[in-house]
Amino acid sequence: MNIGQAAEQSGVSAKMIRYYEQIGLITAPQRTESNYRVYGADEVHVLRFVKRARNLGFSVEETAALLALWQDKDRASLEVRNIAQAHIAALETKIAALQGMVKTLGHLAHSCHGDARPDCPILDDLAGEGHKDD
Repeated sequence: MNIGQAAEQSGVSAKMIRYYEQIGLITAPQRTESNYRVYGADEVHVLRFVKRARNLGFSVEETAALLALWQDKDRASLEVRNIAQAHIAALETKIAALQGMVKTLGHLAHSCHGDARPDCPILDDLAGEGHKDD
């Protein structure tokens, strides 16, 4: 199948497939005499794996490590688990930061009168006029 068909079957855009090949995340498929890429079921399976990992928020580097482990039938599942646990910790840190942002913005939005007056605690805060943590 061509790159368009592989993109359709895997859910990964042709542009991203080319990018993943360019950075070495996936191996480039064989090419025809006229230099068109030719994909098979195995390549589509790899693309689906990459898409799922990226949808779960794994970085390109983490995805590469997971892909290598997936393809290594002698792998230790401990390595996979360690990558997943490190990713979970990073996600929890991001969640905490986002929750802090929501709390701060909620407080600022509540403090804003939202009327025709020019006074705005949200803009004051963004300008560094409403807090001491800069």
